[in-house]
Amino acid sequence: MAHHKDHQEPLPLNGLAGLKQNWRKDALSGFIVFLIALPLSLGIAMASGVPPMSGIIAAVIGGILVSRINGSNVTINGPAAGLIVVIVGAVESLGNGDPMAGYRSMLAAVVISGGLLFLLGRLKAGKLGDFFPASAVHGMLAAIGIIILAKQVHVALGVKPEGKEPLELLAEIPHSLMNWNPEVAIIGAASLLIMIILPLIKNKYVKMIPAPMVVVLLGMGLAHYFDLEHEHKYLFLDGHEYVLGPKFLVTLPERVMDGIVFPDFSKTLSYPFLMAVISITLVQGIESLLSAKAVDKLDPWKRQSDLNKDLSAVGAGSAISGMIGGLPMIAEIVRSSANINNGGRTGWANFFHGLFLLVFVVAFPTLIHSIPLAALAAILMYTGYKLAAPQHFKHTLQIGSEQLAIFTTTLIITLATDLIIGVFSGILLKMILHLFRGASLRTLFKPTVAVHYESLADRFLVSVHNVAIFSNYLSLKKQLDTIPAGKDVVVDFDNATLVDHTVMEHLHSYKSLYERNGGSFELKEMGHLIPRSQHPLSARRTSRKQVPA
Repeated sequence: MAHHKDHQEPLPLNGLAGLKQNWRKDALSGFIVFLIALPLSLGIAMASGVPPMSGIIAAVIGGILVSRINGSNVTINGPAAGLIVVIVGAVESLGNGDPMAGYRSMLAAVVISGGLLFLLGRLKAGKLGDFFPASAVHGMLAAIGIIILAKQVHVALGVKPEGKEPLELLAEIPHSLMNWNPEVAIIGAASLLIMIILPLIKNKYVKMIPAPMVVVLLGMGLAHYFDLEHEHKYLFLDGHEYVLGPKFLVTLPERVMDGIVFPDFSKTLSYPFLMAVISITLVQGIESLLSAKAVDKLDPWKRQSDLNKDLSAVGAGSAISGMIGGLPMIAEIVRSSANINNGGRTGWANFFHGLFLLVFVVAFPTLIHSIPLAALAAILMYTGYKLAAPQHFKHTLQIGSEQLAIFTTTLIITLATDLIIGVFSGILLKMILHLFRGASLRTLFKPTVAVHYESLADRFLVSVHNVAIFSNYLSLKKQLDTIPAGKDVVVDFDNATLVDHTVMEHLHSYKSLYERNGGSFELKEMGHLIPRSQHPLSARRTSRKQVPA
């Protein structure tokens, strides 16, 4: 974590003045982020079933262009692991067995989805990030993590699986372990060990070394040692004969300009195309908003992102990226936290990371060609594991058993069907639980909230009646936003019968933000509401009118 002299130091400036003030720190951080972004961008593109160059294009545009028009300070924009699943689905459904045709049609979907996100930002849809229940979103991310793991294990073992669907790929893992390509698997296993062990070393100098870059360098060394550049056969300990060759390395076009591919809009009105646009827009929108909010919490200066501006910028960047063969992008959390930890201060760090990527790809394309796919697969396996780690299940259970039910429902249905059905099944389950617990159809989307100014006490009293749940929180927040900054605010739950975990989480964040801006914000009269678990932000419901759970 960055150690903050933050409150003594003046707020970093933006624009050209910010470049002049902070260019040294931003350029250094941008360089370190570039070392992380290069293997990740290549790996995400390869895992998405598109040319590696498309990941680089997205990261370059995310850095050089989006950093100049977005609404955040320290986020890094580029392709994200969370989008792999929807891109693979789009390429397969639009290609009908022809990967190139699928790729070009998918690019058209990225362009239209980017345009939609741009419009949504202009229509001030940034607040929609507060609508989705936390457990459903975390279930979606965990499912994405499992799907990434299921795909990349086979690549790390040097085996091409038969199946395409997540559950088929998971079922094929034992088969791939039995039929591994040993030298490829050595590269994969060594790379995975570095991803796991390096972050655990506490030395401050070691902490500055980006693990993905070490993986790439080691992978290139082992690839050279095993002579992956040339097609050949070799015998391993078991006496079996195995084949090695350049197909296990990243392939890039001879010239950078050959990597530019234009979209094909001919399938625009087909059902698979519309589903691809909806999937990309949904995942990109949710992930961008959640990441920007998460990064704001890490920012030493606690600056707030303009989420609407950010959504528009990411949309515009993705549309331009799609026009020339690139993937869609989001504000990416791993690279953004690396930026903060390495002293990045303004959007110029994001700009520098894009610039370094562009220079490297133009100057050293042959170096990229010597990176083994197994090394990139290990980096993505580590990323996938972090999204679906057991502690997410444990943490969700601590909040309440109904949260775990929503989390696992979203996860399992996403694995069995697709992301959209998965997320909406989680939302639907949560609504059914709320109706079962005493919420009425009328209160699902409209809370009963009254805001009074008490002149004698010089405070604002916000009375919440009936239920405050994820689906009506936007209306509650709209009422809270009418209160001027720097006042005393009391939110009174005496007449509430149910407050869900998502609202507890949002109000907790709202309280810390409001108090940081000089006001006081108190939640009171919750004594009659019984928490669903020991967790401080668990859902609460009334004991006055028990409804069978």
